[in-house]
Amino acid sequence: MSHSSSLKARRQRQKTRKLLDVEAKQAKRLAKQALAGPAVKKEKVKKEKVKKEKVEKVETEKVKKVKKAKEA
Repeated sequence: MSHSSSLKARRQRQKTRKLLDVEAKQAKRLAKQALAGPAVKKEKVKKEKVKKEKVEKVETEKVKKVKKAKEA
């Protein structure tokens, strides 16, 4: 068997093997779904939006700095 034909056979084998694996996985998945029964959709619950209340700013009085009296 020449090198090129062995490579060709290898590619062909990989291709068929992959196809078989995919089919097996798909059959397994379908069997699992059949056991689970029909899918039940969950109802969507709408969340109510909470409006933020505006906070009123309270004006603070500025305190004047008191200078220390010089001690003589």
